[in-house]
This record gives sequence, structure tokens and C-alpha cells, in this order.
Amino acid sequence: MSKRYDALVVGSGTAGQTAAYQLNRNGFSVGLVEHSDRPGGTCALSGCQAKKWFYEGTEAVARSRHLSGIGITSPAIADWSALRDAKNRFTASVPSKTVSGLKKAGIDFIPGQARFTGPQSVAVGREELTARFIVLAVGAVPMSLPIDGSDHIISSSEFMELDRLPSRIVFIGGGFISFEFAHFAARLGPSDIHCIILEVASRPLGPFDEQMVALLSAASAEAGIDIHTNVGILGIEKTDRAFRITTEGGRRFEADLVVHGAGRAPNIDALELDSAGIEATKRGITVNEKMATSNPYVYAVGDCADTLQLARVADAEAETAANNIVSLSNGDNPGAVMDYSAVPTVLFTYPQYGMVGATEDALKKEGASYEKSCEDHLDWPTYTRVGIAHAAYKVLAGEDGKILGAHILSDNAAGLINAFSLAMHNGLSAETLYRQSIMTPYPSRESDIIYMLRPLVF
Repeated sequence: MSKRYDALVVGSGTAGQTAAYQLNRNGFSVGLVEHSDRPGGTCALSGCQAKKWFYEGTEAVARSRHLSGIGITSPAIADWSALRDAKNRFTASVPSKTVSGLKKAGIDFIPGQARFTGPQSVAVGREELTARFIVLAVGAVPMSLPIDGSDHIISSSEFMELDRLPSRIVFIGGGFISFEFAHFAARLGPSDIHCIILEVASRPLGPFDEQMVALLSAASAEAGIDIHTNVGILGIEKTDRAFRITTEGGRRFEADLVVHGAGRAPNIDALELDSAGIEATKRGITVNEKMATSNPYVYAVGDCADTLQLARVADAEAETAANNIVSLSNGDNPGAVMDYSAVPTVLFTYPQYGMVGATEDALKKEGASYEKSCEDHLDWPTYTRVGIAHAAYKVLAGEDGKILGAHILSDNAAGLINAFSLAMHNGLSAETLYRQSIMTPYPSRESDIIYMLRPLVF
């Protein structure tokens, strides 16, 4: 049995749905293939959306603890299982809503694993599907860890399904996942909880600004999270009562739970990309700025592509790919391109760490000329009235005054960093952003932007 489409999308996550709906709105016949029995993608089911249920609880507990002694007499106490249940009430409806939404729009939902059989064809079970264009949006999975005893490690998805949190948790890897989930556990777990992050590199959060990471690490330590670097893990073994992690230096760590936080790898092994002439590396499918692969009929978007693994980036890539497919179908030049120069990134720790643009180390390595406004342990009223001791910022600007990068450690870094991201997208100088921010609602985190910019203006 075979069927032909104008466009075939593989993957039902945020990127896949974005591409499918946009192509459908432009009159394409669209089929969407999904191998999981829970359609909807990582973001909604076990990633950015799902984890926010735990972050909101984390923020409430952390904020009330910071306010202890300055107005709050009884800090909040979390109920982990209740937060998990609230999260599950949200995620439970995602698969059915995903499928019904696609079908309502006239998009064929095709369950099963896709594998390429040619440049413009895939097999799903015994069904052969062909399409003028194919969009791959298959996401990523936890990367394989070459550690003896790695079967004792649970994923972040499994972590969010636990009935309760134990007292001793070790997170493998010093990236996004480990930092965020360690901050969740430190605020939502038992009173005697102790979290440890083990990172093989010389410092955690390698892509982020070194100075800001040091400040976040200090804030993490005060929350009961220990961070160890230059740690090569030899193996993990289960003992009668716990797990023992042995490192290359002969050091041992005991834990009740070991969590995978070492990053994710593109979920492309089952696609048989070679059959379609699609180039890929261990980092993901190779794409150009238009999201096209080495096969001109196939595009790759989201976490399976060798780009940034962020949900909103995935959506932007999906829109770019869909726009170019529509242009090609209309006989026009496909002119939509991706621009990653001002992508905001936020760590949902407490305090949050928001970043956009370049780090100071990157500018130094480039030999770029820049000016800097930077201050840590801010004692501004904004933060003293809520008891945050580790608030900080760094804004980097070029000789022309244009913002090259911004880094914020705050309880509202997400909102603050977006202002800098928009300024960079629109080519605003530090002075222009300063002038436009003077009448920001006051007093607020956002109104502090003018204090961050003043050293670059006057």
C-alpha cells in the first residue's frame, strides 16, 4: 500500500506540528508520522512544558525561604507527588489533543516508525509513503553514557515520575538538565536532601559565561547543591542500600538515586538516512541556513538537526523550512534563513540565569573590541526586598554601541533577557535601549535595565 503527499512530516513535537500546520494552511496535503505511542513531543510531555510544573513550586519555596526573616515566618513546604500529579493531569491530555488537532486540520496522522527507502520516500511498517518534500522533526533522546553500570541511571523523564525524592541524588553531567533538576530537588525534596553534580570538564555549563556560571554555582551551593568538576566516572554499582559512583581519581560518591543530566543526542538512528543521501554526524543532521539537508527534498528542524536544542528555536526552524518549501512549490526563490545570533537561553534554576549573544570569553578569543557593564551580588532594592543575594548582570557592547551579549542572574532573568534579545534583533544600541527603557513600569526588575546600561551610555 502506498500514498503520496505534497509534504510529509516525521515527528509530532513542537517543530513537527509547526511545520505540518503551516504547510497545511498553505494548501499542501500533509501526512505526519509519529513512532511514539504518546504523540506530542518531548517539550510538552517531559521537557520544557512539563518541567515548569516543578519550577513553579521551586520558585515559590525558594522565594519564601529567601524572605524568611524579612517578613515571612513560615517558608513554604512542597509536596513533590502533588506537583507530579498536577503535571500529569496536564500531560495526560497532550497525546489525544495532538492527534485530534492534526486530524481536524485535515492532516493525516500516521503511527509507526519511519525509515527512508529513497530520496523522497519512507516506509512506515508495510506502508510506502512518498512526498515532494519531507520535514524531519524527530527530536533527541538522552545520549548514551559509556559508563559501567549506566543501567542504574534514570532519565530526567523518569525523575519527574518519581513518587518521592530521596535524600541523596547525584546528577551526571553539568549542563542544563542537571542544574535545573538539582534546583528542583533542593527545594522540593526532603529537608535533609543533598544534591551532587558531577561534570567531566573543568567547569559546568560550558557554553555560558564563566563569571556568571561561578556566581550561579555559588548560589547553588547555598541551596545544598555541590558541584564537582574534572570528574571522570569509571562506574556505578548498586549496593545493599544505595548506589556507589567510582571516579578516575579513586573518589567515591554514595547516592540513593543517579540521574542522567549529560545532554541529549539526535534521535536519528532508525531513519536510515543513507538511503536518502542525507548527511549527519553524531551532533545531528547537517542543514544549511534554510534548514535544507544534503538532500534538496528533505529538511530537518528541531533537536534532530545540528543546531541549537531549544523549543522556540525548533519552532523558528520549522517555520523557516515550511516557508522555503512553499516558495519552492510556487516557483520562487526560497529566501527564509535562520539567524541564531540573538537566541535567548534561560536556565530555570533559582535564581534563573538568562543569556543572549556572546560571552566575554568568546569576545576575547575573537579579539573583538567591547565595553562591559557588570555587577554582582546586587544590593538594589529590587533584590534586597526579596532576599536574593546572588543577583548579577553583565552587558557587553561593541564600539558602535550595539549590544553583543547580555547575561542576567535574577528571579526574572527570562523577562529581562528577552528585552536584550529584542534589542539585538532590532539592532538597537545600548543608548537607544536605555532611552526606551526609562519609562518602564517602576519599580520592577525590568526598570533596572537602565541601571545596567548606564555605564555604557554615560
